Amino acid sequence: MAATKAPDASRRSERSRRAIYDAALALVGEVGYAKTTIEGIAARAGVGKQTIYRWWPSKAAVLLEAFLDLGEQAAQGETGIPDTGDLETDLKLVLRATVDELNSPPYDAPSRALTAEGIVDAELGAHFVEKLIEPQLQLYVRRLGAAQEAGHVRPGIDLRTALELFTGPLAHRWLLRTLPLTHEYADKIVEYALYGLAPRD
Repeated sequence: MAATKAPDASRRSERSRRAIYDAALALVGEVGYAKTTIEGIAARAGVGKQTIYRWWPSKAAVLLEAFLDLGEQAAQGETGIPDTGDLETDLKLVLRATVDELNSPPYDAPSRALTAEGIVDAELGAHFVEKLIEPQLQLYVRRLGAAQEAGHVRPGIDLRTALELFTGPLAHRWLLRTLPLTHEYADKIVEYALYGLAPRD
């Protein structure tokens, strides 16, 4: 009689976790954060709701982890902002990619939900910034630091403040939906931030 192989609990758990991630992201995109429930995520993922409660304390925690996982998958193989020696070109490339990401439905709905929830839930907001936002901002710090060393950025510039000249306008237009997010807008942000608004001689 052939021996039967015992089920691999770790693989089963990983499949369940992945199904829960997918379900949480899909539901937020389809019905919005307010109408997304642990019960709905469980049903969509094909797991019991106790499985979810065993791993996460709330739907916000589920969504945050799912969103972080989505970001990690998207970033596979990426090492940071390109450094071709041309700071303007490199920043335009990155901001255009950011525009595409912000405009993509899989990213937009969960990101808006987490941003809004992070305003009322300080602990969640801090975790969101620590795990996702700050590592992305540090990519700008490193690229601007390299430009500073190469003489393309003035000495003494606070790089952590400088990067917000690029990321802040995108976040503002995306959050408030004041005007469309486009590649042309991303290019203008880079040009205005690098060269200022004063007349050129």
